[in-house]
Amino acid sequence: LQSEPAARRWMGFRPSIPDSLPVIGPAGRDRRVIYAFGHGHYGLTQAAVTSRLVVDLVERKPVGIDLKPFLPQRF
Repeated sequence: LQSEPAARRWMGFRPSIPDSLPVIGPAGRDRRVIYAFGHGHYGLTQAAVTSRLVVDLVERKPVGIDLKPFLPQRF
């Protein structure tokens, strides 16, 4: 196979959150909806911790960290 010249390859930009922090926490209108997105390039490495936080939020248990910097309401 002959590949295209490097100048023609483009994978696009990765979407990111303006403050570069993921969004983790309940939606403002319906607290049954839990957001967990915006991890950028760290999604695979942060998936286990994020999933634990989401489980605790769904089960209404205390989470192990301060979620204030990650809440969707920060915007």
